Amino acid sequence: MTGDPGPRGAVFDGFAEQEVSTGRGRVFARVGGQGPPLLLLHGYPQTHLMWRTAGALLAAEHTVVAVDLPGYGASFRPVPTPDHAAHSKRAIADDLVQAMSRLGHDVFAVAGHDRGGRVAYRMALDHPERVTAAAVLDVVPTGEVWARADAAMALGYWHWAFLAQPAPLPERLIAADPDAFFDLHVRALGLGRAPDRYPPELMAVYRELLDDPATVQAICEDYRAGAGVDREHDDADRGRRIVECPLLALWSATGALPRFYGDVLDVWRPWARHVVGQGIDGSHFLVEDQPEQVADLLSGFLRQPEHGLPTSREAPT
Repeated sequence: MTGDPGPRGAVFDGFAEQEVSTGRGRVFARVGGQGPPLLLLHGYPQTHLMWRTAGALLAAEHTVVAVDLPGYGASFRPVPTPDHAAHSKRAIADDLVQAMSRLGHDVFAVAGHDRGGRVAYRMALDHPERVTAAAVLDVVPTGEVWARADAAMALGYWHWAFLAQPAPLPERLIAADPDAFFDLHVRALGLGRAPDRYPPELMAVYRELLDDPATVQAICEDYRAGAGVDREHDDADRGRRIVECPLLALWSATGALPRFYGDVLDVWRPWARHVVGQGIDGSHFLVEDQPEQVADLLSGFLRQPEHGLPTSREAPT
């Protein structure tokens, strides 16, 4: 295992740290709360720590399992393969289904932000017998991103194409000035922008991810998979398979998704039998910007996922 799980103390207070064996390596998890199991997945370029506040709130009604995705944080680093399938969302979903089984959860709900959202819907597609409900935060399906790519997407989410370039180009360019990459790109996406939500020690953990060559390689492989094998998996499923469990989509109401796609739910409707959702205030990093609202909406959805969203604290779409 590589990396450090991050700040301790009040972060995830009452949660237990666990290293869970899977067929490809060990997955780092923090587990706490009681009730139906809920797997929480983070995005790029972060770790499970993005769920520190919302996860603690969700633990009032759920057994929360917050993990570092393979390739990130303190979880194992998949060995890259020429076709990038080792970092595919299908492979990562398989790893995490195994991890949940090891923790005693044969069926569970899953919520993921950003890259974790892509793992979440792939998990729901590939393992319908295991996933009872799914939530995807500030994403649309990977296949849709590439199929609808235009100048706005190319300029606004330029890192999709940059990080997917053949090795070692993006790895070497990031390593040449990781501070600039973090400050001028990652922070520009909104990380750290909301007042009082991002303590300095947390931002230091996120910044230090870029100092680990293995993590940077895994990030690039993640995006290479997104541009190739993940897209192929989505294209193969489009119009043939859908998410059978209830699906919740949340997104930044002022962020990229409404600008790129207009009605975000309209993009998701062909992919799920039952989908509800809304935009909320905050940046792309909405779980950390608005943890109480995200936890409230997730909790309400998971209580009765077939009935839609709770009416409290709703923001305009």
